[in-house]
Amino acid sequence: MKSLLIEISQKAIKYEDFNFTTEQIEKEWLGNIPAMEKEISDTEIRLGVKFPEDYKEFLAITNGFSAPNDIEPSFENIMEVDYLKNVIEDVVEAYNYLPELQTAILVGGKLEEQQFLLLPPKSESEKWKYWKFANWFPGEQPFGSLKEYFEDVRQFIINEHEK
Repeated sequence: MKSLLIEISQKAIKYEDFNFTTEQIEKEWLGNIPAMEKEISDTEIRLGVKFPEDYKEFLAITNGFSAPNDIEPSFENIMEVDYLKNVIEDVVEAYNYLPELQTAILVGGKLEEQQFLLLPPKSESEKWKYWKFANWFPGEQPFGSLKEYFEDVRQFIINEHEK
């Protein structure tokens, strides 16, 4: 996943898709320092979940990730991760026909137009779900994994600039 995040960072900065900081431009990196294991486990305890391995891998690479453009959400620092209902309660109420939002964990887009959500499994036989969600988009956009999402982001950047 690290090489994928590096590629996204480099391409986004190359094409000036967003307002990046001087440090991000110089380092060609939209991420932060890695999260500490204790920060991850403390957040898991606080939320009463065990995060999926790919999300923990992401956090071990970068504790948050800036949006690569004005379409994708930024990913939050692990200490800012919380249940969607605790952060943006009106979204949960407005979309009450999506019961998954009651337990959705907001990992990206906290104060943005679009969010990235992790949905915990309801049973041991289920897997985590990954959703990109926005009120201007008709419904959720599901992904099979976090890597699949970032591959989609990379492909979008390529399609916008390299074809």
